[in-house]
Amino acid sequence: MICVYAGSFDPITVGHLDIIRRASAVFDGVIVAVLNNRAKRPAFSVEQRLEFIRRATEDIAGVSVDSFDGLLIDYLRKVGVRVILRGLRAAGDFESETQTAALNRRLYPDAETMFMMTSPEYACVSSTAVREPRLAEIYRGWCRRRYWIWSMRDLIYITIEVDGREIRVYGQGYA
Repeated sequence: MICVYAGSFDPITVGHLDIIRRASAVFDGVIVAVLNNRAKRPAFSVEQRLEFIRRATEDIAGVSVDSFDGLLIDYLRKVGVRVILRGLRAAGDFESETQTAALNRRLYPDAETMFMMTSPEYACVSSTAVREPRLAEIYRGWCRRRYWIWSMRDLIYITIEVDGREIRVYGQGYA
């Protein structure tokens, strides 16, 4: 069985990677699908986010990376997948995600939404915190995980250490 793990991933975080890694052990395949939401102004382009995810997941078997426009259920139909994977950090996420799952089910009755809780050590990490260095400092102390953000001109390096292993994500156009 293959699942689609969709989101903006602006940028991908260790919380997202935790869900992807664990999902790859449960599902035969995981499609990480980046939403191209034209109504928002993301910090990173879709192409950059796809590249970040490819680099961060290159050692995880069964993971593919794609992007889509429009409704997630239309994308599911296009790729022939019925399972939506959603990561949850807190109880508030569950409430909003169950409403979205009910709507998706109504529009595409064959779709199933599966929820996976982020590991507790990553529950405090968000894409917003990674994009905002001042917030990153606060989150770093709270999470008790080490990560650094370096900026040189228009290139940002985000290095995250997880269980003694460093993951480095690169991006341009954000400093």
